[in-house]
Amino acid sequence: MKEQNRYWFKKGLKDGVPIAAGYFAVSFALGITAKNAGLTAFQATLASLLCNASAGEYAGFAVIAENASYVTMALVTAIISARYMLMSIALSQKLPQQVGLGHRLLVGFWITDEIFGASSTVPGKLNPRYNYGLAICSLTFWALGTCLGVVVGNILPGNIVNALSVLLYGMFLAIIMPESRKNKVVLGLVIISMLMSLAFAYLPWIKTLSEGTRIIILTVLIAGAGAIFFPIPDEDEKVEDN
Repeated sequence: MKEQNRYWFKKGLKDGVPIAAGYFAVSFALGITAKNAGLTAFQATLASLLCNASAGEYAGFAVIAENASYVTMALVTAIISARYMLMSIALSQKLPQQVGLGHRLLVGFWITDEIFGASSTVPGKLNPRYNYGLAICSLTFWALGTCLGVVVGNILPGNIVNALSVLLYGMFLAIIMPESRKNKVVLGLVIISMLMSLAFAYLPWIKTLSEGTRIIILTVLIAGAGAIFFPIPDEDEKVEDN
């Protein structure tokens, strides 16, 4: 059993290398954002160690920059990161029945889109040590990249730091563009979200709200409309249709 656990942990470390490379580049840009929000390198690194969601962490830094309330912070990060709760539930079904609560909580805590994808492709039941290997390898570089982003942001001139902040928007484009090209519904919702976000920045009353509050409203409205008008069929329904 120990040999099997060791094998899966090492395999997780190996499979986590390409994820780590991508995370390092993205989190470097996130560190620039953290620096612009007034966080120190230690604070930003700790945030990346405790929050494994790029969009949620960026939203958190945006809320900090706006000096919004803790309630706004909690709501923003909870809504934006809600998908990880669903991923955790789905992945828990792949764990062997004898896996204890402690392992299940750790697997759930270390969920990201990429870690979930890699863990889901494991044939048969999932050994939690594989998930640990993935997380330790990739999320270490996530935190390291955030730290270096803050450090470099403190060294470079302000105009260069502002220019590097654009990298984070490139990350979001890299996330949404592939799916938008495959799914017209997603493409339509992305366009609507951009237009509504622009409108919210200029509408008389809404523009006075904090950025975090506007993110909450937009997320609930657009995601809710998408779920109501364009629901994703369950696997059982797909099988029956076939």
